[in-house]
Amino acid sequence: MTDKDKTMTFTMSDEKENDMKETLVKIYDALVQKGYNPINQLVGYILSEDPTYITTHNNARNLIRHIDRDELLQVLVKSYLKV
Repeated sequence: MTDKDKTMTFTMSDEKENDMKETLVKIYDALVQKGYNPINQLVGYILSEDPTYITTHNNARNLIRHIDRDELLQVLVKSYLKV
């Protein structure tokens, strides 16, 4: 069995997860303040990793760059499944 055949695992501390959530809420709020649909904009960013989906208002675009997309997806799936 090669390394490519092994299942990858992700682990993240609760503190890091909470920091990510706080950052995401700030980004969400900035998008709302600028009149964007924050869910659509965040989904566009997650799918493309194109920061132009995120407004520069309140430093939101810079904040999103500090969030690892794989870790963000992990947190979102975990939250959605409530596990």
